[in-house]
Amino acid sequence: MLLAGMFDRFVTVGGLRLIDAHGGRRDFGTPGAEPSVTIRLHDPALHWKIALAPRLAVGEAYMDGALTIEDGTIVDFFEVIGRNLKNLQRDDTIGRVAAWLRRNVARPLQQNNPVGRARKNVAHHYDLSDDLFDLFLDGDRQYSCAYFATPNSTLDRAQADKKRHIASKLLLEPGMTVLDIGSGWGGMGLYLAQAADVDVTGVTLSKEQHGVSNERARRAGLDNRVRFELKDYRDLDRRFDRIVSVGMFEHVGARHYLEFFRKVRGLLGDGGVMLLHSIGRFSEPGNTNAWLRKYIFPGGYTPALSEVFAALERAGLISTDMEILKTHYAETLKHWHRRFNDNRERVRELYDERFCRMWEFYLLGCEAAFRHDDQMVFQLQLARERHATPETRDYMVDWERARA
Repeated sequence: MLLAGMFDRFVTVGGLRLIDAHGGRRDFGTPGAEPSVTIRLHDPALHWKIALAPRLAVGEAYMDGALTIEDGTIVDFFEVIGRNLKNLQRDDTIGRVAAWLRRNVARPLQQNNPVGRARKNVAHHYDLSDDLFDLFLDGDRQYSCAYFATPNSTLDRAQADKKRHIASKLLLEPGMTVLDIGSGWGGMGLYLAQAADVDVTGVTLSKEQHGVSNERARRAGLDNRVRFELKDYRDLDRRFDRIVSVGMFEHVGARHYLEFFRKVRGLLGDGGVMLLHSIGRFSEPGNTNAWLRKYIFPGGYTPALSEVFAALERAGLISTDMEILKTHYAETLKHWHRRFNDNRERVRELYDERFCRMWEFYLLGCEAAFRHDDQMVFQLQLARERHATPETRDYMVDWERARA
């Protein structure tokens, strides 16, 4: 059986019991080992679909109820999957050829994000009901990796610490102009204006986020120096003292990295500094998970650092500081899933059970990737010239301590 052979190679840590669509039972991994889970397939077609395209087929089967958890929980399932992800890469000739085709043929097509397509891709995810995001995000709607200064930080504390940590790297002074590329619901821009007395312009492609962020600025009495525009960053034609971008670079696409950094260079004023916060990967360039690309983030891609620095060098920007957050996003996603699960009934009222399963699979699958696979978050401090920032990091620590 093709599927059994795949699971034999895949599950080497923990245990997985498979009940196939005909009622047959097979155990994989180490009997009695933890973590463990039992799954049941309800459609015979899954026997070959999962074997041929496991990342896509498993997610679709779970969404549709064709794969169910019989013993254990969906969290246990992802713990088993996560600890064995390294075994999913085929090391035979067919696997190497398939990887080459995905990297060199499919990826350029998947990551073509001109302005029109970028708007459509953003709307697919970020223009969902505002009520949905309130059910699992923190109070400020920070939809990106939090910064867990301590293991016991709450989600709201960790997101507040993230904003402060990023701001510490911008060398802000009162009256400076700041551009926020991919400004979300406005939390970062509003924080910078309040903490450093700067003038902020945010740009987003989401109509929902645009409306909410401007209303937040008005309610905070900051609309005279914080504004959010429904615009692509590529359409801007003025310069700024500082630029920040959090959780947007993942939607740029590798084909557009050089275009992105050249535009950033043109938007930065003399002595300007940028802080780029993005998901990345520890491994070489690859492809976005097929299920995630189809259902959650069309056009999304997390870059290898080699891709980022190659574009930076050609664009004439330099990296003056870099920090890697290894498992902070895994912890963030763990908090998001707990909040989502606590509000699952309300999510079902907004959408349906299939959507709940899709969102659950998304949150837990991403947590597994950040905890066990090659995904991480990087923060790059960028400038046009080397003297734009100090020689040591003392200023970052001083800024954070003054606003703790």
